[in-house]
Amino acid sequence: MHQPVKESDCLSCHLQKNKEHPFKEGKSFDLTAKGSALCSQCHDAMGKKKVVHSPVKDGDCLSCHNPHGANGRFLLGDSEDQTVLCLGCHDSAPFSQKYVHGPVASGSCTTCHDPHQSDAKSLLKGASREVCLACHAHFAKKMQAAAIIHPPVKKEPCTSCHDPHSSAWPNLLKRAMPDLCTGCHKETGKKIKNSQVPHKPVIEGKLCANCHTAHFSKARGLLLADDEKSACLGCHNTDKLGDPALSNIKKELDVSKHLHGPIQKGWCSSCHSPHGSDFPHILAGNYPSDFYVAYKDDSYSLCTKCHDRNLFRFAETTLYTKFRNGGRNLHYVHVNSSKGRSCRACHEPHASNGPKLVSADGARFGQWRIKSRFQLTPTGGSCAPGCHRRFRYDRITPFDLNATTQK
Repeated sequence: MHQPVKESDCLSCHLQKNKEHPFKEGKSFDLTAKGSALCSQCHDAMGKKKVVHSPVKDGDCLSCHNPHGANGRFLLGDSEDQTVLCLGCHDSAPFSQKYVHGPVASGSCTTCHDPHQSDAKSLLKGASREVCLACHAHFAKKMQAAAIIHPPVKKEPCTSCHDPHSSAWPNLLKRAMPDLCTGCHKETGKKIKNSQVPHKPVIEGKLCANCHTAHFSKARGLLLADDEKSACLGCHNTDKLGDPALSNIKKELDVSKHLHGPIQKGWCSSCHSPHGSDFPHILAGNYPSDFYVAYKDDSYSLCTKCHDRNLFRFAETTLYTKFRNGGRNLHYVHVNSSKGRSCRACHEPHASNGPKLVSADGARFGQWRIKSRFQLTPTGGSCAPGCHRRFRYDRITPFDLNATTQK
């Protein structure tokens, strides 16, 4: 009951103007004041903050409150569910999509909103971020300890990505992934859309969330794993990935003595474009799949991102490679011809038990593995693959490569 009613103090709100009460026609009582002026005789006046609820601004307290009594707190309806009361004025559509925020589902509108006035927009009880973190305290605690925080999470309100009431998509997202993400990450969006070879996690399952966390992470790129290499090996650790099956890279790395430099640093993205590519195996450049490839400057664009292209351009050099006999560039000999051998003819791209990533098992030539039998010396080395007899080379004291035998 309203306190004056409870105390039988009708005259605190009503003024008797006719001694007879009730009587058939007309009114025997007037209100002592009109609108909110009546209520503010006892209650603190409303409407002094930046954002004022329309009924409060109009002085229409009775649009929400019963002046005599009600079955609910604050002289509201007989249920703690405020849905019916609030949707008496507000459109129901934003609150009735497939995924509904907990307070909305339970009708607890005033958990987040002040029903009268606020200094925050949308009548929130504080800044948007503070209102969210007041409930999501566990999230807030973990975020404070995070090494890397997504800039929108650090600087923008949560409603940049999430709808606070209801959504057609899980986690109350404002748009489906990857569209939500590519709304800001436009270059990545173009890569995903236009790449001839898409990375499967980007277009299947949880999409962006297969690899990234949306809020904070220990690893750069907001990866779910502790680092880039771990993120990649989380999937590339089986013989059954893809059709036809891709190599089990984790197994390959675990049994190899020598790792390619980017892999030692854990940077798979040095060679692979994780969102999509125009090259096979989402490579970040051209890496010929054939054994024989006529040399052109762009034929090995993946390798020459790090390795000097002059390795392959000069027949004689003392600068660009240690794989030489005196000044004769043996990379040039093997690669720069109409029947040049591709990098894969000698080297493994990820790891090997042979030095310089030379394949210990040998390059694939159809059904044959051509073992190089490569040996290093302090100033050179030798090899005896199936394609020629053993040749020795030395940078300081060159061997005669045209001799029938070498001593």
